[in-house]
Formats: sequence, C-alpha cells, structure tokens
Amino acid sequence: MFSKWKEKAKKLKQEIYALYLAYKDPRVSWYAKIFIVILVGYAISPIDLIPDFIPIIGYLDDLILLPLGIVLAIKMIPREVMEECRKESTKGIKDKKIAVIGLIIIISIWVVLLYLIFTKVIFYKIKSY
Repeated sequence: MFSKWKEKAKKLKQEIYALYLAYKDPRVSWYAKIFIVILVGYAISPIDLIPDFIPIIGYLDDLILLPLGIVLAIKMIPREVMEECRKESTKGIKDKKIAVIGLIIIISIWVVLLYLIFTKVIFYKIKSY
C-alpha cells in the first residue's frame, strides 16, 4: 500500500517539475505561465491554504486542490510541450539552482512571516505598556 502512495508522490513531483519546465518554454501562453508560477510556488511552499493540523479538511488542498490545479495547468499547455517536459522531468532535476532558489524562497517566506509576527505582536505589547 505504501509503495502505491510513494509512486503517486513521485509522479506528482515529476508533474510539478514538468510544469516548471513548461513554464520556461516560449510556446506556453503568458496566462498559463502565471498559473504555473502560482501552482508550483504553492506546491513547494511550506504554508498550506488549509493548515494540515485541521482534521480531514487539512489535507484537502494536498489531495484535491493541488491535483486539480495540475490538471488545469496541463490543459493550458500545448500537448507537444507537455510531452517534451514530461520526458525531461523523468531525468530528474539537473539544474541544482532550482532547488537552491526554492529553498531561498521558502526561507524568505518564513523570515518575512517571523518578522511580521515579531513586529506586530511583540512591539504592539511593548507599546501598550
């Protein structure tokens, strides 16, 4: 049972990488590229639309919204482009810059969130004294 889930997770990861590759292709429309950026950003982001700690509902975005977004993005991309990108995605991430950029984006999001929390909560309490 776990091998099935592991295989599905691997396929989902490859589809997300294929979408990233499609984003870089000039044959993909500008509106599809915007949607792909949002989708891939959401997929790699540690912040969920619906937090996972909420029972049952917390996993809906991972189990329903993300796959639906992938299907919609694939429909926006020309078939031949998506086929090429899928073939390329099976080779794995060769460009390590992608992983580094993703890591930088995730760390930046957390730094900004921590800064906002610190400035709004801590400084607000200090000012109120």
